[in-house]
Amino acid sequence: METFFDANTDGGTVRLKILRPRLDASGSPEFKQQIGALWNDSLVHAEIEMTNVDFIDSSGVGSLLSILRRFPEDTGKVVLKGLKPQVQAVIELLRLHRIFQLEA
Repeated sequence: METFFDANTDGGTVRLKILRPRLDASGSPEFKQQIGALWNDSLVHAEIEMTNVDFIDSSGVGSLLSILRRFPEDTGKVVLKGLKPQVQAVIELLRLHRIFQLEA
């Protein structure tokens, strides 16, 4: 299985750098599996570097939302960094910029 992302944790923060150009239905199950393998209950913040992502579909969006759902209700924060314009357009079209924090 090819690694979907590089990850490290620092206290309550997990930092992910997605390595693949597509976050879509073909990789979503693998992405969620790898997230589950690194997750622990002490995490309260996620930073996801997405500069390599050229394409995202509804399954990819679902993968990002699955990270948010791992936090206790109303406690976790997910920051999406380095979104390419076409990926940011999908996030904004779905109004997820209200849920995720977007950073350049």
